[in-house]
Amino acid sequence: MASYHGPKAKPQRRFGELLVPRPKYQRIMEERAYPPGEHGREKSFRSGRRSNYAIQLDEKQKLAFIYNVRERQMRNYYKKAALMPGTTGNNLLTLLERRLDNLVYKAGFGATIWAARQIVGHGHILINERRVDLPSYQVNPGDVIEVNAKMKKNVHIQEWVQQSAYFPPYITVDRDNMKAVLDRLPEQGEVQTPVDIQLVVEFYNRLT
Repeated sequence: MASYHGPKAKPQRRFGELLVPRPKYQRIMEERAYPPGEHGREKSFRSGRRSNYAIQLDEKQKLAFIYNVRERQMRNYYKKAALMPGTTGNNLLTLLERRLDNLVYKAGFGATIWAARQIVGHGHILINERRVDLPSYQVNPGDVIEVNAKMKKNVHIQEWVQQSAYFPPYITVDRDNMKAVLDRLPEQGEVQTPVDIQLVVEFYNRLT
């Protein structure tokens, strides 16, 4: 599954879950509580036994959608996570959380992961006062993430960061100066995501 560029509500309807907590997506999910497509309404009432592989595949695709990561990238993250000490699932989530675009999003500098990726890609983010335009850049504990001077005046970013109600416990956000620091790596269970990470690990274990 490539990084997703289409309508953001569509895959969420397919999974039957709100994966991106934004009011407009929640409204669409409530109004169209069935899978997309011509026969979506019929599918919503069908039940049946699903294979373990199908369930694992769904969880992997949900994770890729949430972090806006391509399949090849996700596979590489898994391989790296499997070689690290500790549990593979937690290692995988930590690597994904350390992506620059994700932390820009989690700090409230982007309304969605897709907006955050665009902000990073256009060179509007500094790491320790140096411009970094690679969304997959791995942020290290102690690194300072900052919106550049020009974009600090952007009304949308100002609104996003002020409206953010929650920040993960492993990052500190200075709303007024639009800076964030990754204080430490997330601990087991701290990454809040509606994905069964063990099923993702099992999916990739099948392929090794």
